[in-house]
Amino acid sequence: MLNPLFYIQAIFLALGQIWVNKTRAFLTALGIIIGVAAITAVIAALSGLKTWILDEFNTFGASKLFILHDRPDGRDRSKYPFSLIRMKISELDVLQQHCPSIEILTPITGIGGTIQAGNETMTGVAATGIWPEWHEIESRDLLQGRPISAIDEANARQVCLINDRGIERLKLDKNPTNQYILFKEKRFLIIGVVENKPDNMIQADFGAGGTDVELFMPFSTAVKMQPPVFFFLVTAQIKSPELMEEAAAEVRFALRRARNLKPGEPDTFQAFSLDEVVTQFKAMAAGITAVAGGIVGISLLVGGIGIMNIMLVSVSERTREIGLRKAVGATPAAIMMQFLLEAMTLSIIGGIIGLGIGEALAFGLTLLPDTPQLAAAAVPQWAVIMSFAFCGTVGVVFGMFPAIKAARLNPIDALRHE
Repeated sequence: MLNPLFYIQAIFLALGQIWVNKTRAFLTALGIIIGVAAITAVIAALSGLKTWILDEFNTFGASKLFILHDRPDGRDRSKYPFSLIRMKISELDVLQQHCPSIEILTPITGIGGTIQAGNETMTGVAATGIWPEWHEIESRDLLQGRPISAIDEANARQVCLINDRGIERLKLDKNPTNQYILFKEKRFLIIGVVENKPDNMIQADFGAGGTDVELFMPFSTAVKMQPPVFFFLVTAQIKSPELMEEAAAEVRFALRRARNLKPGEPDTFQAFSLDEVVTQFKAMAAGITAVAGGIVGISLLVGGIGIMNIMLVSVSERTREIGLRKAVGATPAAIMMQFLLEAMTLSIIGGIIGLGIGEALAFGLTLLPDTPQLAAAAVPQWAVIMSFAFCGTVGVVFGMFPAIKAARLNPIDALRHE
């Protein structure tokens, strides 16, 4: 059993050897430094992206279920044309009547067109057809005027809501209610102003389109402006997040029955919640981290081989020293442990430098302009622990062979070595 003081002395001796050969030690540990810096920066970026996306999901709502058409994978498109699998207006009544876990729902459909207001014209604007329940589901406050009502929907009135940015882009009055605009050459009365949508990816995907101008109209009005076969999805608010699976099962049962799908036939629709998307994203992020770790692991492997080669050179250079130590009573275990600790010290120092560079890169990511996705980039504690553990393992694995070689040297031959 070696004296605990021996380990401290061996570490200080290793630090002395590294200091004497600073350039060689740095070049030896370069692979470790690059590998650790790269993997910590990648983990920090993925951690920041993951935090941002999960926050966006939470903002979007944990009690929402999305229902839309879905063509079965690998099936003949001629057997499952869009006209057959699309959501139908009659199915909205089916969902309301046979899905007790759903509190409220709204269909959402988009129409691309041109808006005209006075002398201002904007092309490529996507107006959104909604039910009055949309206001409660999305929790989008009205800044002025009134929301779309059940009477607007029942009579397919040509009324609309516009957002703040739309007022700016079209140079409307600060309070544009009771003013008219033209959308696709149809006259619409502005009845209210809705707050701008949150600047996040998810809202854009399910909202009114890619522009920052939003126009909302009754769903029935939007249907009249659509072709006979058109697309819409359904956003449903569940009574409680705990009822999400039950709600999805109710939707599946109701729609399969409404579409006369026989047992064994695939679903021609999908009902999914953000919980499923979050689970898939977490799995994807873990996969990306694993792949990145595997690629960066090659750099660590190269660094480990470099450490082994340098330690072999060190054994050769210090052969007389090893012989002298053995002559005065050093055991093979002590010699082996000394060289093993030197390899581990070199590897861990490389890891510390790499971790420092990785932390600096992570901080730099948070300062990049127009990248809110990386604002929360940071190296998690588990990544720090993993880095030190991996560096220590590399030192042990690749330092073992030189250490064993040093421990097996014959002291007489070692003392004769020139």
